[in-house]
Amino acid sequence: MDNTMDALSDVLRLVHLSGAVYLSADFTAPWCVFGEATRELCVSFLPRAERIVSYHLITEGSCRARLVDDPSSAICVDAGELLVVPQGEAHLMGSSLELEPAPSHQMLSQYLETTPGDVIRLSYGGGGAKTRLICGFLACDDTLTNPVLSALPRMFKIDMRNDARSAWLESSLKLAALEAAEWRVGSAIVLGRLSELLFVEAVRRCVDSLPADRKGWLAGVSDRFVGRSLALMHAQPAHGWTVDELARKAGLSRSALAQRFTQLLGQPPMQYLARWRLQIAAQALRDGAQSLTAIAERVGYESEAAFNRAFKREFGLPPASWRRSHLTTDGHDSMSDSADASFLSGECSPDVGGKAGVSGISPL
Repeated sequence: MDNTMDALSDVLRLVHLSGAVYLSADFTAPWCVFGEATRELCVSFLPRAERIVSYHLITEGSCRARLVDDPSSAICVDAGELLVVPQGEAHLMGSSLELEPAPSHQMLSQYLETTPGDVIRLSYGGGGAKTRLICGFLACDDTLTNPVLSALPRMFKIDMRNDARSAWLESSLKLAALEAAEWRVGSAIVLGRLSELLFVEAVRRCVDSLPADRKGWLAGVSDRFVGRSLALMHAQPAHGWTVDELARKAGLSRSALAQRFTQLLGQPPMQYLARWRLQIAAQALRDGAQSLTAIAERVGYESEAAFNRAFKREFGLPPASWRRSHLTTDGHDSMSDSADASFLSGECSPDVGGKAGVSGISPL
């Protein structure tokens, strides 16, 4: 096993990804649509979504895409490629991005009110070259999401086909295209789970493609020495780690590791560890009924009082109050902001439902 990837696996495991597909579409040129993962859309499929990742899997044809506020971000996305918008930001897609994006809010609101949670089957455009895509989003816990999502580019694409290691992805893409084309009972679940797998693979490939001079959490995880240190801390967060011990196990001097770690992640190792422990504690508070004492011990605190003080400094509330507030929030349709874990990133960085004649389109 590649130890430098263990921390990435750890974080991806803890963010509680849940995938949902909301649109299976055939677009024909000329076309241009506006996309954004709005609250109204997300809660119709995954009511407890806090943080949203938008994605679009192109199964046939090609299109252009860019962030609404950044014309320089425009890229071409071809069949077999996955377009990811990690923060769920507003973006445009179309055969041409110079066209006026199709308005859609009114149509979508009406659809979600009448059949919430049902996947939209849609055909839209001018009748020219066809682009077929599957659109969806991934919901995840905000508390532990930022380490990965904040370190990713605002929008990126991954080629899921042209790689010697991608035989399973090729099969998965064929399955996705078949499920979307022959929609049947269970297709939404199949595509939702497939989207989770594709996102994890997209993150892995993004890590592999980082330039040597890149900084941030993903760069740290892929660094031989810092990645090893991260893997050790994530594997045993309650252990009484010191920089000396981490350096010894990583195969680097104490000063060199401290400098390298801080350079890549923007903070020294012990500060990272202290705050990571509190992120784990926050997840434990949200997930179960463990006592505060048990949680404090699990993340390396010798007393509940010390844990309470540290947690309040980080999250602004004592653990018990934080737990009550988040249990209350989770009982409703929540997409509210949670405690910020950005310290981990360090990154600088028409036919709708079988009815013809609809001129709008649901946001992508």
